[in-house]
Amino acid sequence: MTTASKITLARVAMIPVYMLLMYLSGGQAGLWMWLALAVFIIASLTDYVDGYIARHYNQVSDFGKFLDPLADKLLTIAAMAVFCEWGSFPAWALMIVLTREFAVSGLRMVAGPKGKVIAAGKSGKFKTASTMIGLCVWMAFPGAALLGSIVMWMIVITTVYSGVEYFIQNWNILWD
Repeated sequence: MTTASKITLARVAMIPVYMLLMYLSGGQAGLWMWLALAVFIIASLTDYVDGYIARHYNQVSDFGKFLDPLADKLLTIAAMAVFCEWGSFPAWALMIVLTREFAVSGLRMVAGPKGKVIAAGKSGKFKTASTMIGLCVWMAFPGAALLGSIVMWMIVITTVYSGVEYFIQNWNILWD
């Protein structure tokens, strides 16, 4: 197993730690929330680090290509699910995120047997980065309802935009 893949697995392992700290915080500013935020930031940064190591040290692997985007989705959806449980993130918004993720994954599954690879596009990378940053800001100011609404709408808009872009650019895969 490559170093890059080990870092990605570490990101996945941080998710239950992050969620436990979020639950201990009860959604309130304080030590537990700050610790949860720190774990989330470290986990988010590993997304950049594992990608850099994989490319720089020629450690790109099929396992890494599979696990890296899955780890990103699990991390961000875990945060959104906690906010949803607390009533801060509407279920319809979480459903939009989940639908986009399943649809793009399905499109990639259709493309694979046809010998086509759907690489992560710029809008998908922007969606992931802006979602991670937005969730960090939200955790830093958990009681700011207006800020939470802004983050939620940013997540929804970037999610829909990147999902539509993936399908527009790869529509022909469904009909080949």
